[in-house]
Amino acid sequence: MARSNSFNKREVEKKKQEKRVEKQKRKDERKATGGSGSFEDMIAYVDENGVITSTPPDLAKKQKVDMEDIAISTPKKEDVEEPVLTGRVEYFNASKGYGFIKRIGTVDKYFFHITSAPATIIEGNMVTFELERGQKGINAVRIALFKNDQNNQ
Repeated sequence: MARSNSFNKREVEKKKQEKRVEKQKRKDERKATGGSGSFEDMIAYVDENGVITSTPPDLAKKQKVDMEDIAISTPKKEDVEEPVLTGRVEYFNASKGYGFIKRIGTVDKYFFHITSAPATIIEGNMVTFELERGQKGINAVRIALFKNDQNNQ
């Protein structure tokens, strides 16, 4: 025969009640001993090395800091020219006015629009270009025919 569910329910209720009583006892003990401690026991200090300690810092070791020495903002980034990238025109559709350039040395391909390229561009041309974020991702812009490729035409 199967065991009665009511026996299991009574056992579960009994354990829950024991846990409640135990929890109440612990709570009463904390109240009787003064709780978790005083406010001073809860304070933590940070020393000059950034380590959290329970002892207050030694005021004799305190260093004077001038307000002028504190840097509030980050310094401006130096203007660094981005290197000119080289690649080969993998695909170009003159009637639709766009194409793709495969960067030399990587597998990256970048979209370009005819307005960013010279009028004489065709598939297979070696080109130099720069990258710029467009509406749908990174695009090749300021495209120019590679110097060695211009001599071949």
